[in-house]
Amino acid sequence: MFKILTYNIHKGFSSGNQRFILHKIKSALQSTNADLIFLQEIQGKHTHNAKRIHNWPDDSQFEFLADEIWPHHAYGKNAIYSHGHHGNAILSKMPFSKYENIDVSYMKSASRSLLHGEIYYPESQKPLHVICVHLGLLPFERQRQLIKLATRIEEFIPHNEPLIIAGDFNDWMGKAEKHLCRELGLSDAFKSAQGKLARTFPSWMPLLPMDRIYTRGLEIKQCQRLHNSHLDYSLEHPPEQSWAGLSDHIPLLAEFDFK
Repeated sequence: MFKILTYNIHKGFSSGNQRFILHKIKSALQSTNADLIFLQEIQGKHTHNAKRIHNWPDDSQFEFLADEIWPHHAYGKNAIYSHGHHGNAILSKMPFSKYENIDVSYMKSASRSLLHGEIYYPESQKPLHVICVHLGLLPFERQRQLIKLATRIEEFIPHNEPLIIAGDFNDWMGKAEKHLCRELGLSDAFKSAQGKLARTFPSWMPLLPMDRIYTRGLEIKQCQRLHNSHLDYSLEHPPEQSWAGLSDHIPLLAEFDFK
């Protein structure tokens, strides 16, 4: 059995960008002891913030968060600007055999990408494919990105190899279901476990099902939305806030077995 988590960390800032709380996010992530973590809106570099914020990490945000627990990580830029870049990252306890960042941007002003990696687990004789996504805000933009995602899966991932797609789909209308579930045979983990899509945005009053975990070739054991009542893991120095106060999204945590 292994555990995965997906989370849009809002570049390490609290909702409304009022406070830099990446250190609290790190403590909260470590408390879950997930085997794989899919992160969106993670800052790879920001020279301005590095100068003005006293506790800005010396390393990239994904290296800072991965420290101590996740020795392997993959990062894909999907927004590049003069003072830095941000994108998607996957933190893993097991090594990647390979990974690739695929540009699915529709507009230069809204860069997006898919981060696709392969990981070998001792329990599985086949590679586990993992794809971290952060789709666009506009419906026609997401539609084209979902088509590119489906094409990537069909061309590069055999149907008999396990697959996880997780991230911020920005898909409050549920359009991804057609491409990923009906056409490609994937299942949403939360819907399989709880009977409906998880509402994850905004974090202070979750109304929209923006974040998803889709799988194929895996057996779902449980899936939960980490909200106020779920920040109860034992920590030497627990975060001062609930999960709802750490970002504008709520993370999803799921456990799987290989079939």
